[in-house]
Amino acid sequence: MKARLTFLAVWLCAGVCGALLAAEPPQVIDLWPEGVPDLKADAGPEKDDGNGRFTQIHRPTLTVYTPPAGTANGTAVIYAAGGGYVRVAVGANGGEITRWLNSLGLTVFVLKYRNVEYGHPAPLRDALRAVRTLRSRAAEWGIRPDRIGMLGGSAGGHVTASAGTLFDAPEGRTGAPLDQVSGRPDFLVLVFPVITMQDPFAHAVSRRALLGEQPTAEAKHRLSVDEQVTKDTPPTFLVHSSEDTTVPVENSLLFYQGMRRAKAPIEMHLYPKGPHGAGMAPALGPTAEWPRHCESWMRFNGWLPTRKTSP
Repeated sequence: MKARLTFLAVWLCAGVCGALLAAEPPQVIDLWPEGVPDLKADAGPEKDDGNGRFTQIHRPTLTVYTPPAGTANGTAVIYAAGGGYVRVAVGANGGEITRWLNSLGLTVFVLKYRNVEYGHPAPLRDALRAVRTLRSRAAEWGIRPDRIGMLGGSAGGHVTASAGTLFDAPEGRTGAPLDQVSGRPDFLVLVFPVITMQDPFAHAVSRRALLGEQPTAEAKHRLSVDEQVTKDTPPTFLVHSSEDTTVPVENSLLFYQGMRRAKAPIEMHLYPKGPHGAGMAPALGPTAEWPRHCESWMRFNGWLPTRKTSP
């Protein structure tokens, strides 16, 4: 009886301990441990509304979400959620995008970047610092330095496309030693992205938050990322819907045209239905299938292992 009780106690302890370990919060990486560039003197604590919508981000971070044990394939994705450059709306526990990417064996790093409190070039610097950090410390997370992509939605799509087009821009550097590491992502996934700062298709909220009330013509040109595409812009997967009334689909069309002019590789999926957002709800029909097409694109390009076929 005593032996049986001892076994039961050990079994219960193992179960409780396992549950506690499973509930352990994800790792958070400080992007600027040496000090945030141009940190505001009145910078207060970050705010979270409890549903994964973050504001007042003064100290940018990466939050690490690892795939199920034994499924990691060495590819990392930095996820820049949208929010009009006013907030970073990731969603609870990393959001559905993170869970989908984890299910594919990808290690996800959720980026909390600076917003309206700073404006350009702070979000660009945060995105490039994220890429440089992962590339310089790849072994620490079991990822490959040549398989670091970025995924962004809405204004986060603009952050992502900015990293993919302005990775060598002088305003993306701060003079830190890490600037010597390449900040170029290896691939981009843009979901209902903000692309242009030019009328008539600019997303007014994002433009105002990033560039101020009266941006100059030069600033609007510089941050219209379709105008910054070169042949070195990373391979891109692009998805949008014509029904999007928040960020017009013309944003994606402009980026596609820019990539075509530069002869840079791009795959675009446009759908007639689906409001602004990730478009992953099954009720959206074909629009909700874009993750499957994105997975196929990643496998074809070698960022995911190819599936074994039966003989």
